[in-house]
Amino acid sequence: MTDTDLDQSYSAVCEALSQVGEAQAPLFLSMLCLSLMSRFERADQVLPLIANARARCEAEMVDGR
Repeated sequence: MTDTDLDQSYSAVCEALSQVGEAQAPLFLSMLCLSLMSRFERADQVLPLIANARARCEAEMVDGR
């Protein structure tokens, strides 16, 4: 994916989150994640991505960001 593609995709997610609203954001993100995960062939391709996202979230909670 090019930088332009990544930017376009990120912007679309941000816009969709804005449109569905804060209350529906967790459901939207869950549905999107499941859809994207289904494109991988094996769990060992997805599990490191989950671990990385979790670690980054936990680090930000500790750092107070």
